[in-house]
Amino acid sequence: MPINRVLVHSKLGPDEIENLNLAFRQAMRSLQLVDRDDPLAEIVAKKIIAIGATGVRDATEIAAIAVKQLGMS
Repeated sequence: MPINRVLVHSKLGPDEIENLNLAFRQAMRSLQLVDRDDPLAEIVAKKIIAIGATGVRDATEIAAIAVKQLGMS
């Protein structure tokens, strides 16, 4: 899963990582992306992490913002 590859050296705690993973899964589902090795999945993962870094904590909100910002809704 690309989000774990991106988070491998992060200083986030397990709860924060799980929340970002949940947001990633929700965004992937909304975008109807299945292949975690698709280059687009890595773009989604990086977007999810960037949004999480702004202070948004709700996984559903993070996913919705990511989908909207990617212009794929």
